Amino acid sequence: MMPIIDVYFSLGSNLGDKEANLCAAITLLEQEIGVKYGAVSDFISTQAWGFTSNNTFLNAAVRFTLPDAGQDANLHSFALLAMCKRIERFLGRKGEPEYAQDGSRIYRDRAMDIDILFYGSHRMNTPLLTIPHKGMAERAFVMIPLRQIAKDELRAAFPEIFEAK
Repeated sequence: MMPIIDVYFSLGSNLGDKEANLCAAITLLEQEIGVKYGAVSDFISTQAWGFTSNNTFLNAAVRFTLPDAGQDANLHSFALLAMCKRIERFLGRKGEPEYAQDGSRIYRDRAMDIDILFYGSHRMNTPLLTIPHKGMAERAFVMIPLRQIAKDELRAAFPEIFEAK
């Protein structure tokens, strides 16, 4: 039996038809990755995080189970990141990430946000991509849906994330 890799994504939208945006993102992820998702969480409504907005978010988590054909985890993670960015733009995301003078991220309303949360038990920390996604343990809009679909193996591999309050 071929080994597998579970890849988890966080999805969020607070512009336009948010539910349609999430459904379209899942469909496009399936098409790009080439497999049907293994699990998707409930869609939950949340307030904006990191900025003030009159628009609530709709968030979800989705898991894909991919065959592990021995691909380089860093290279494959960057390919998945590029795929996520293409899908975000296709679904109406505008602009590039912005940063304040102190280096902190500036957040804005967006039609689609897709983040890679986990790539199996792989860990990486680069200027472009950090896996597991940094700061997720403090973000209820990520953790509530993720806890719905996280496999026990993932919880065991990353107790510092799943046991954080």
